[in-house]
Amino acid sequence: MTYDLHIIKRFLMGYLLLTGGLIIFFVVLHYVEYIDDFMDRGATMKEVFFVYYPNYIPEIVRLTSPLALFISAVFLTGRLSQKLEIASLQTAGVSLYRLLLPFVLVGVFVTGFMFWFNGWIVPQTNRTRIAFEQDYTKDAASGAEYANIHRQNSPGSIISVNFYERNSKTATAVTFQSYTKDGVMVERIDADRMTWIDSLSVWRLLNPVIVSFQEDGQFERWEVVRLDTTLSIRPRDLARTSGDVEAMTIGEARDYLDTLKRTGANRIGQSLVTYYGKYSYPFANFILILLAVPLASVRRKGGQAVQLGIGLFIAFVYLALMKLIEPFGYANTITPITAAWLPHILFLIFAGLVLWRVPK
Repeated sequence: MTYDLHIIKRFLMGYLLLTGGLIIFFVVLHYVEYIDDFMDRGATMKEVFFVYYPNYIPEIVRLTSPLALFISAVFLTGRLSQKLEIASLQTAGVSLYRLLLPFVLVGVFVTGFMFWFNGWIVPQTNRTRIAFEQDYTKDAASGAEYANIHRQNSPGSIISVNFYERNSKTATAVTFQSYTKDGVMVERIDADRMTWIDSLSVWRLLNPVIVSFQEDGQFERWEVVRLDTTLSIRPRDLARTSGDVEAMTIGEARDYLDTLKRTGANRIGQSLVTYYGKYSYPFANFILILLAVPLASVRRKGGQAVQLGIGLFIAFVYLALMKLIEPFGYANTITPITAAWLPHILFLIFAGLVLWRVPK
């Protein structure tokens, strides 16, 4: 038990130190890449270092946690192997499975923590980060959908928008079309503008022209100055970007995606992959530990440098595989849930094979 606590303490210490080092590395790298954007668009250094980067750090922690945990496990296990401590324990009857126990306990704890952190804390800081990027970086608007928008308000009710301005929550050239179950149009409304009224939670149509069609082919047409209406569609359902789900908790993202599906929004593959990734990505912390310990427990010519090199290669293959598979989920070549989980399942199987083959 004392030896387990010793391993847990050293393992966690290495993990925290590596996480801190990776945060500094990524912040410096990001600042060097985007300093021109910040300066050209008028961001002050106070805003950059006291608003933007403090809210960017949780996202960095989320992304780098599996790598930091993996390197820490490889380094610690490698030291134990090179000092023949693992061999001594195995001679005394302690199997590799038993040695793996404290690592697994840390892995389970970190995985659970990162699930909570990724699902509820990171989205809150991402809201500030993404808003800052939209104002001060040139490529923040990529993936935005603002023109030629079509949504389903309810069965048989379609809304078409020529252009939507996200900041003012105003749509221009709006058309509502209502149909019977047989596909016969019963009403059409055309409005110059439609604006969201926060205080009333309604959409306000300006200068709408309403046309009601009768069964006998006749119709009635009338114009009004203003019309307030309640729709199932909210402002965020009209304009969306690839970063929307990143700024939502798990519950918010689930409701948002349900609304997008119900309203007939297309090209939601990326949002779905991001949502399922909130569940799957934390498991990378646990899987990489299962892979790191057996890999580093075998003494190799070249010592820890070789072990660390092999470990880093495998970790980067794991992370690269996730990025390679995700676009297939965006395009629905494979289902988004498959794109989010497949790399983790493959490497879990690989970790099991490595653990099975290594000397116990």
